[in-house]
Amino acid sequence: MDFQLTEDQREFRSLLRSFVDKEIIPVAREWEQSGRYPTEIVDGMKQMGLFGITVPEEYGGLDLDPVSFALVFEEIARGWMGIAGILGSHSLACRLIAMHGTEEQKQAYLPELATGQRRTGIGLTEPDAGSDLQGIRTVARLEGDHYVVSGAKMWITNARYADPLPVLVKTDPGASPAHKGMSVLLVDPSLDGFEVTKDIPKLGYKGTESCEIVLDNVRVPREQLLGGVEGRGMQQVLSALEWGRVNIAARSVGIAQRAHEEALAYAQQRKAFGKVIGDFQAIQLKLATLATNLQAARLMAYWSADAVRSGRADGETGMAKIFCSEVALDAAIDAMKIHGGYGYSTEFEVERLYRDAILMSIGEGTNDILRTVVAKALQRGETVVG
Repeated sequence: MDFQLTEDQREFRSLLRSFVDKEIIPVAREWEQSGRYPTEIVDGMKQMGLFGITVPEEYGGLDLDPVSFALVFEEIARGWMGIAGILGSHSLACRLIAMHGTEEQKQAYLPELATGQRRTGIGLTEPDAGSDLQGIRTVARLEGDHYVVSGAKMWITNARYADPLPVLVKTDPGASPAHKGMSVLLVDPSLDGFEVTKDIPKLGYKGTESCEIVLDNVRVPREQLLGGVEGRGMQQVLSALEWGRVNIAARSVGIAQRAHEEALAYAQQRKAFGKVIGDFQAIQLKLATLATNLQAARLMAYWSADAVRSGRADGETGMAKIFCSEVALDAAIDAMKIHGGYGYSTEFEVERLYRDAILMSIGEGTNDILRTVVAKALQRGETVVG
């Protein structure tokens, strides 16, 4: 086993860390509290080529290996998890198009998506369908050379910037099982009937918008069907979501890393009863547990990313997303406890880490749903444990 990053990966991580330290950390708390959109940070990520991390090189992207992909989200989330969300949904959609799009679709979109000239997201979740994607109600009826799409989507990251927006629909609502009647359409947001109706207020995960979208008889050209064949949408989405779970696991590690840094620094400078609180055994136990779990989560995230390189990895990515997200929340809570009353103040970083960490156990499939995914992979013999 090799638990070391390659030289290229270490250099890439150093570049990312420098960007985060200089461009994100100094402004994150102020901009998050004011609701300011991080335009300058997005421009910096464009210049670094980060919008092309899942785009093949022949279309102008970086086409990162899965471990390097994880490093991007770990480092950016260490600075501000919401910024990682801007890149996460975009990268997932790019991966979807790169893996399953027709050559015409790839040529039309991927070069501009790689530079950030275009940005995108992915329209999956609905008011009555979250982790249960087969329960979506958005329908696309084929009329001549257009699909007429009606429905609504919720919690869509990058909704106001996505062009195109891949949208999961039912092209055959009567299909049994339901996934056989599901497809993905690449929807142009300028089409009549497509409307971003509102931004959803959130406890955390700020810096990027999460929106409700209504599709009211939107006429989408038939050639915008991803891959050109109906009925493959669920399989297409699930293959991309493996990368999405690596993304969430890595973001969780980034949150936990920042919680560790903030807790350690505070314990070494805060004094009580005549000495720094880091000298008290109760604080030492929390610091040691936080650091130990953080390193275990990091290794789990990289292990799952490496498994994606080898093919289907539902079990591995599910395990990593579950474990890392729960470590992130525990780390944020322990960091808050080490800070005492100051941890509850918006003047310190840890309260934001706590608010952001909660989402990690919910996004990309709730942890309880993913436990069933892991169990099924184990029973199929697809995940090796031991």
